[in-house]
Parts: sequence; structure tokens; C-alpha cells
Amino acid sequence: MPQPEQTYAITIAGLERHLPLVRVRPGLRIAVLNILGDTPLIEAAAESLAGRLPPREYHVLVTAEAKSIPLVHALSVATRRPYVVLRKSYKTYMGDALAAETRSITTGDPQRLYLDQKDRDAVRGRRVLLVDDVISTGSTLQGMRELMQKAGATIAGEAAILTEGDPADWDGIVSLGHLPLFRDEDPASA
Repeated sequence: MPQPEQTYAITIAGLERHLPLVRVRPGLRIAVLNILGDTPLIEAAAESLAGRLPPREYHVLVTAEAKSIPLVHALSVATRRPYVVLRKSYKTYMGDALAAETRSITTGDPQRLYLDQKDRDAVRGRRVLLVDDVISTGSTLQGMRELMQKAGATIAGEAAILTEGDPADWDGIVSLGHLPLFRDEDPASA
């Protein structure tokens, strides 16, 4: 008989969600936030993040494919700023795209991010705000930073719905909450 799914309850922008705990490697589980299709959460999170962004000027929002696309779109509406999506696979129409490597906590495999040639023009010489749904290891964030540097953009700030792991690692991130890691030896993960 299958075990009942364990979850972690969290309140994000006034909305309660129960995130499934998923084993990503032996001894380690994470609470997975999948915002795809959760329109009330996406809209509430975007409005809340927009209200917390520092008063620094930024011109363009930048995110990585795929789960954070609806968030960056809603944040674009809330802030009246355009957005750019870094892709995870190259397509010929992307022209002279820039690339950077990342490693996702959920897959453990290396991935590449690509900045489309047309989007290079949108960020070159501009101040950008990097946006993600959850920042766990910082690998995707680092890939976004690398691409923005290659493209000649200035990073004005970084934001996410949630951070994960050691909170001290994410002091400079504007976020709506934090997720712990669940290790098998932790009483909270039983």
C-alpha cells in the first residue's frame, strides 16, 4: 500500500498551500512549489513581490524557463516592465544566442540557459531584475547572472517567491518566504 504523501504547509502572499515533499537524493527531500496553473497564487505573489521591490530603477524583468514564466508575466503586468525569458534549449530562430550552464536541484543534471539574440538587444545596457519561483542552490540564478553579464546588462536586484536551504545564503533576495531542507535525520522530515 502506498504511503500517504507528506507535505509542508506554507502561507504565500496570504494563501495557504501544502507543498509535497519530494526526495531529490538519498537523505534529502525538498518541498516543491509548482505554480503552474495556480493563478490565484501567481497573481497574489506577483502583487506582493511588486510591493517589496527596492526603489531602485530597473527596466526589464528576466527569468528562466519554465515554472517562473507565469510569475514574471504577472509581475510584468504589476510593475509595467517588459520581461525576457531565458530558454533551456536552443532553437534556430534564436540567432546568435548566448549560453550559460546551470544545475537544477530537482534534476541534478547540468542544463543550459540561452538568451535569444532579440532579447540580447532588450537587456543590453539596461538594468534588469532577475526573477525565479524558488531559489534553492542558486545555480539557475548564477546562470542568469552570467548571461546578463555577457549581454552587457546591469543586475539591479533579484527576487523569488521563496528561497530554500540556508536563509543566510539569500540575504540580498527579495522573497515572500523561505523553505527548509528536509533531511532524513531531521525530526521535521519524519
